[in-house]
Order: sequence, then C-alpha cells, then structure tokens
Amino acid sequence: MTTETRNPNTMNLDIMSPLEIVTAMNKEDEKVPREVGRHLEEIAKAAEWGIESLEKGGRIFYVGAGTSGRLGVLDASECPPTFGVSPETVIGLIAGGEKAFTKAVEGAEDSRDMGREDLEEYDLAARDLVIGLAASGRTPYVLAGLEYARSIGCHTVAISCNADSKLSKAAELGIEIVTGPEVLTGSTRLKAGTAQKLVLNMISTAMMVGTGKAYQNLMVDVVQTNEKLRMRALHIVMEATGAGEEAAKAALEQADGKCKTAITMLLADCDVNEAKKRLEEARGHVREAIRRI
Repeated sequence: MTTETRNPNTMNLDIMSPLEIVTAMNKEDEKVPREVGRHLEEIAKAAEWGIESLEKGGRIFYVGAGTSGRLGVLDASECPPTFGVSPETVIGLIAGGEKAFTKAVEGAEDSRDMGREDLEEYDLAARDLVIGLAASGRTPYVLAGLEYARSIGCHTVAISCNADSKLSKAAELGIEIVTGPEVLTGSTRLKAGTAQKLVLNMISTAMMVGTGKAYQNLMVDVVQTNEKLRMRALHIVMEATGAGEEAAKAALEQADGKCKTAITMLLADCDVNEAKKRLEEARGHVREAIRRI
C-alpha cells in the first residue's frame, strides 16, 4: 500500500525547520488535485447514482472509519444547512458511532458485524446509495457495509487511496485516488484525507445541484438559522432576480423565507401559490419553474 510507504522527500523530517516542513507538505499537497482530476468520470457516475437515489426517495450513506469516517460525517452534516435537506437524507456512519468522531474507538474499524449492523439499523433499501471510504482500501467495517449494501441491490461506491484495493472489488464502482506516500509515513489524514474531502465535495455538490438545490450558482435552499444566513438568503434573491432590497425582502416574507419561492415569484411575475405550484411541477428546479406557463 503506497499510503503506508515512506516518502523519499521527507526522510529528514525530524530535523527540518517548520518552514521546511510546511514547504514539503505544500509540494506534496499539490499532487492531490491532479490525481483527483484523473477520476472525474467515476466521480460523476457516483453523483449520477446519488441523484437517481434522491429522486426515488432514497438516501445517501457514507460509511467509514477514523479520518475517512469523520470526513463522511462532516460532509453529511453540512448538507442540511447548505441544501435544505433533512438530516436523514445524507447520513454519515463512522465505525464506533458518534463518539468515534472525537475519540478513537479501539477495534471498531475491524468489526465486520458493525459495518452491516449500522446499515441495518437504518433499514437500508435498494434505492439508497452507499459510499464506502477508506484510505487503505481494506477496512473490514467498510468492506462489510459495502458487501451488505450490494447484496440488497444498492448502488455502491468505494473511495480509497491505494490501487487494486479490496474496497474497490467489493463495490460496484471503485474510485482509487492514489496520492502516494505521506509526508509523515502512514498519516492518511494528510494527502489521502484531502483527496477524500475533495471527492466528497464534488459528489455531494453535484448530487444536490442535480436535484434542484441551486439556481445558477446560488444555494437557493439555504436554511436561515442565523443573521448571516438570513442576509445571505436576501442577497441570493437579489442576485438571482435583480430586485432591490425592499422587493426581495417582501417576496421572501410572502414565501416564508424560501429563496426558491421568492425567486420564482419575482422572475415569473406570479403570486406565492403559483410559484409553489410551478416549483412542485418542476421538481424543485427554479430554471424550469420560471419557464412554465
């Protein structure tokens, strides 16, 4: 496994100055997006499956352990405020449960039983998508989760950082971002972690945009949980429609704070009920809703 081999460029890491260390890390990090770029078609296929699952009423599951598990939980937790989806739409599962997010749970990642049982607790269905994350590509918890998901008919994706991994063989689609030896040998929270975060960013964003969670490049389903986000919602409506602040505020008030509804009202020159109807018929896609007669 290249993630466990020694990096010849940092053999003297212990006697490097802080500037030399961060410079070496920066040079290694530059390799990550190039490697991710070699797998865009595979990443896009995972996003397509995600869109398909969501449109069928399914869910997206991230399954991982350690850093990989934490990255999955992080991406899942950011979907509700960013895209206005239920916390039950994108779910991050980490070996050892929630407590493992902040403190390692010994032996959890080696438990195949947990990998299956954690998915069973959510009544996994064939319309769900399961994405397994493991830098090593061989974590038993993740392998078991993917095998179980595939056995009941789910689309399955494996994201790992080693070539020809067991994880890829267990999944329907394997995405192997081979980032090479780490600056600190075996510390896969570094390049491998960065690679997995980049891929998750791509998959979740593409999935959500594909299900109508954006108009142009604006996050039109943002949840307004604080003053900053209320101002963001106002600016989103203004940017999307060209309306002034007062008109945008009035539309948002009538739309109960829903950016999509307010934008559709202003661009289609219709009342709130007509805007809601248009959006429902357009499956939440603003661009389609404003074109409807």
